[in-house]
Amino acid sequence: MNGAQLKEALHGGRRVYGTLVVSTSPQWPPMIASVGLDFVFIDTEHIPIDRAQLGWMCRAYAGCGLAPIVRIPKPDPYLACMALDAGATGIVAPYVETPEEARQVSAAVNLRPLKGEILRKVLDGAETLDEETSAYLAAHNRSNLCILNVESVPAIDALDRILTVPGVDALLIGPHDLSISLGIPERYSDARFTEAVGLIVSRARAAGIGAGYHYSFGIREPVEWAKMGANLIIYSSDYFLVRDALKKDLAKLKSEIGDAATPGAPGREQNGMVNV
Repeated sequence: MNGAQLKEALHGGRRVYGTLVVSTSPQWPPMIASVGLDFVFIDTEHIPIDRAQLGWMCRAYAGCGLAPIVRIPKPDPYLACMALDAGATGIVAPYVETPEEARQVSAAVNLRPLKGEILRKVLDGAETLDEETSAYLAAHNRSNLCILNVESVPAIDALDRILTVPGVDALLIGPHDLSISLGIPERYSDARFTEAVGLIVSRARAAGIGAGYHYSFGIREPVEWAKMGANLIIYSSDYFLVRDALKKDLAKLKSEIGDAATPGAPGREQNGMVNV
């Protein structure tokens, strides 16, 4: 899918599928493109990917027919423009909790390269763009997507006001951070978590935009959330999928050969490997 197709699908309620890509290997894009995904999710909030790496990743995945969706480190319009300049099709702004944060990112995605005083006046309603400039900006940004991470109770409380911001294409639930904000860390089957997901999804779909999640720990919860209407589905990551497949196959291989299974090295998952 390209950006325009992904945007149309999200607003139309059709489900689209992606995965988080951590690896910067040049062998990854054609492999990932062969499995039936619609887009890739590249996270620069928690994953140490530099600007040059991001640029070639975006161009490579787009060239393989997968829309590159990039999460920026914070809801900042300049970081959003930087990712778009690198070749991102869509921007995910993390931990958005206010309409103003949403408005700034949406403006960066939909009115780029307009910045500064003129942009502030346009957003405040003090100035109106002329017809030629409006047409140019609409064409220039027609394939860009603005996606907001909803990851906290304050974001849910402000949801109705956030959804009045024009130019937002989807809400993306961050299950890990949301569960902590709700006071039920990693209890994704808890009724309170399910209720929160249902609320976010239903409000987004009623507003005519997409809604979804990033989740890595099984398929039971994601299936239930999809049945609620979620249509932006980011499943797992190359990191988890490689780790889990290797762990499983290695244990089986050792068993068949007759060697005892050995535990992996001690350690903890890095923050970027969690659904945040």
